[in-house]
Amino acid sequence: MVTAMEARTQTTTHATMLGSARSGAIAPAVSDAPVPPLKAESRNLSFHYGKFQALKSISMPVHECQVTALIGPSGCGKSTFLRCFNRMHDLYPNTRYDGEIVLYPDNTNLLADDVDPIEVRMRVSMVFQKPNPFPKSIYENVAYGLRVRGISNRNMLDEKVEQSLRGAALWDEVKHRLNEVGSNLSGGQQQRLCIARALATDPEIMLFDEPTSALDPIATASIEELISELKKKVTILIVTHNMQQAARVSDYTAYMYLGEVVEFDKTDTIFFKPRRKETEDYITGRFG
Repeated sequence: MVTAMEARTQTTTHATMLGSARSGAIAPAVSDAPVPPLKAESRNLSFHYGKFQALKSISMPVHECQVTALIGPSGCGKSTFLRCFNRMHDLYPNTRYDGEIVLYPDNTNLLADDVDPIEVRMRVSMVFQKPNPFPKSIYENVAYGLRVRGISNRNMLDEKVEQSLRGAALWDEVKHRLNEVGSNLSGGQQQRLCIARALATDPEIMLFDEPTSALDPIATASIEELISELKKKVTILIVTHNMQQAARVSDYTAYMYLGEVVEFDKTDTIFFKPRRKETEDYITGRFG
């Protein structure tokens, strides 16, 4: 078996890029920081599309106010796993969950039959791969989830819309354009509008499904900086195919393959000292 050190020696450019993405050095810093508390965890989670089993008994922690990246080759189940957290699969026929996703601190099983999927999506919001603003004004895009919750007081809506747009680092760019259609914004602005819309309902977890794959490098950097700010108050799960992005933005990383989590650990450990050869091969570009 090729060790992680040997792999870095053989792939100097790759390792240097990953190292500089984290802190400008190849070797990760040693940290004695305590492990953050859990915000959620999957317990023996399996998922079926009809007869096809896409996820196989996944048990994985999600730490509070941390960014957890899901990496792995296309079709390995990353997005499927992500969408289980806000019951997105409920919108399609012939699907089935087995196992649990427990949200803390109230120990709610998000997959329980007596849990309202709409309420789940308020607590666990999602930002998709491509910006998808509603065909409404910038203001109404952000206010949408609040109106769904029955909030109609204009002062309250105004306050939450501004707060959410500020949280998405968009307020200063659109505060004089709130009545314009959201689709008039640039691609990066549209994605931040979608993030503001997701923030408006005060979610506890935010899901990002390749949120920068359709954006240019400048817009990508803006979204990554925003994610780093958002994790101060919300827990984040992100699917990405970009190894440098995973190294830059995440605190924990899960490598997935064929519907299973092969390895889960702190990001520095996954990228610089993985325990599994399969993980090492994927990180160093020899597989996938």
